[in-house]
Amino acid sequence: MSTTVHDLAHPLATHHPVGISTGVFAAARGDWPELVAKACRISTFAVELSALSGDELPGLIAYLREKPQMPFRYVSVHAPVKNREPDESATIGMLDGLPLWVRSVVAHPDALSDIDRYRALGTRLVLENMDDRKITGRVADEMESFFDELPDAGFCLDVAHVRSIDPTMNAAHELLDRFRSRLRHVHLSSLYQGRHVRLTDDDEALFSEVLDRCRDVPWILEALPPERWATQMKATAFVVPSGESAG
Repeated sequence: MSTTVHDLAHPLATHHPVGISTGVFAAARGDWPELVAKACRISTFAVELSALSGDELPGLIAYLREKPQMPFRYVSVHAPVKNREPDESATIGMLDGLPLWVRSVVAHPDALSDIDRYRALGTRLVLENMDDRKITGRVADEMESFFDELPDAGFCLDVAHVRSIDPTMNAAHELLDRFRSRLRHVHLSSLYQGRHVRLTDDDEALFSEVLDRCRDVPWILEALPPERWATQMKATAFVVPSGESAG
């Protein structure tokens, strides 16, 4: 008999800690105070400040230097993967200069042109597994080669990326079997035509066994939370908004 979201012993909606990526709020791109305010309306515990485009990173650095008051206990930054500085060392220098309370700097392994220089980020560097559009960093064997070069780096498991590679999710279990000790946080959403969208019923059931192995780390949503989660979240500080498009 197939599993449904109603059969889950530990509903994903009740997980704590959970947070959201500011990349969800595409309309406010570059307006860091507004992005943080929107993230706080979802969760005040965790956030990923997303600077996927290189032209977003200087503004983020400037914003954080102003020492804004933020409630989050877990803060990560997603490093640029497009429109980056021609000299990669400039980007790495900015990332290395992030405040020490930024716990993780998430990077796409396929975007690391000069891997040696990323060693400067030490244990704050976190490598994310890739989806089926990429040529590397997708499965455990490919990730192993990057961790060999960057032995201090942590791991971010993107479950939607795994699904695009292996709908059975066995590849996710292999990633966790090898790199569970490195796991810093999870990226959670569904994926449609390469775009992160709200978690579907089917994916919630499909991902549940994998996510039960990740209960001790933050889950960062890369799309707005499903509206069906609202009743399960009444006892938490987590809010399910409606009427806003995911980025």
